[in-house]
Amino acid sequence: MRIKPKSPREAIQPEPAPGPPPRSRHVRNPVVILINMVISITVLSLLGAGAALYFGKQVFEQAGPLTEDSTVVIASGSGLSGITERLKAQNVIEDTLVDELVFNAGVRFYKNATKLKAGEYAFKAGTSMQDVMTDLVEGNAVTHSVTVPEGWSTAQILERVRSHPVLVGEITEIPEEGALLPETYTFTRGSSRQQIIDQMTEAQSALLSEIWERRSEDLPIASPEELVILASIVEKETAKADERPRVAGVFVNRLNRNMRLQSDPTILYGIHGGEAWLKDRSAIKQSELRKETPYNTYQINGLPPGPIGNPGRAAMEAVANPSRTKDLYFVADGTGGHIFAETYEQHQANVRKWRQIERERREAEKNQPASQSN
Repeated sequence: MRIKPKSPREAIQPEPAPGPPPRSRHVRNPVVILINMVISITVLSLLGAGAALYFGKQVFEQAGPLTEDSTVVIASGSGLSGITERLKAQNVIEDTLVDELVFNAGVRFYKNATKLKAGEYAFKAGTSMQDVMTDLVEGNAVTHSVTVPEGWSTAQILERVRSHPVLVGEITEIPEEGALLPETYTFTRGSSRQQIIDQMTEAQSALLSEIWERRSEDLPIASPEELVILASIVEKETAKADERPRVAGVFVNRLNRNMRLQSDPTILYGIHGGEAWLKDRSAIKQSELRKETPYNTYQINGLPPGPIGNPGRAAMEAVANPSRTKDLYFVADGTGGHIFAETYEQHQANVRKWRQIERERREAEKNQPASQSN
């Protein structure tokens, strides 16, 4: 191949620079342009979502607008939107669209939209949306209580439950005497009166079954029902916990000897029934002592046909495992307790002491107004 020599003029002139490379046909492709746009939009969306999530999380966890503790009642079946409106109305969350959206989004983010529970809730000042959600999900509602003293009759218990201002509904099933366990029962707003009565009945049945299994084997008691009957008598005879086993021992000794129980409270229950303990009936009249009723243990042998109240755990435990003594009698000692005796003669001496105490008290009561007037 022959090379054409350049002329001197051509040799001193610069060569032209190469032109730009040709553009790839792929860059101009609409599909590539669309993909680039989608990627850009996605990145921007993710950045926006991240910013919104960060902002929402801050609002969801920050202190709320409550300036003082407040109680809010969430009705059953409210749903997330109804609960949100209730919280806004009570100023638990700000009454703004942003806060409403943040609360709803937060609840749904944690998958709790269907887990919020109805009830009465106490929120502290500054409670955050997250804390509100936690309380509603866990059901940390305000609890109320009703207390039933040991030895109360069913009539007394029903009256207390019916008068409770938070409980709702009527008592449709009246339990038998002795079927309820005296205790303190807690519940949330919206609980029914019948639910509380059912709870007392179930608690008594479970406890009685447990105590019956642990009873002494040589007791003159044939069934759990008889244990409740005797426990109800022990309950009304003494309010001192340390005396219950000994009082139970006296009655067990009497039953073993075929002696009548001669318990004053059985007289009153035989005459007045469940209303016997609604008034102070401490003094037994001779006419009442002689009155024949199925419950008057001065007139009948053995146990009465049913309990004279609802005994508590301690009284039933005492009957199931009474003190091992030879005591057959007891009488008040003037201090809230009793003096026990093995023989009738000892008992009579104790009775005389008690009557002397009663006389002295009556004299003191008579003299008190005169001394005050001076």
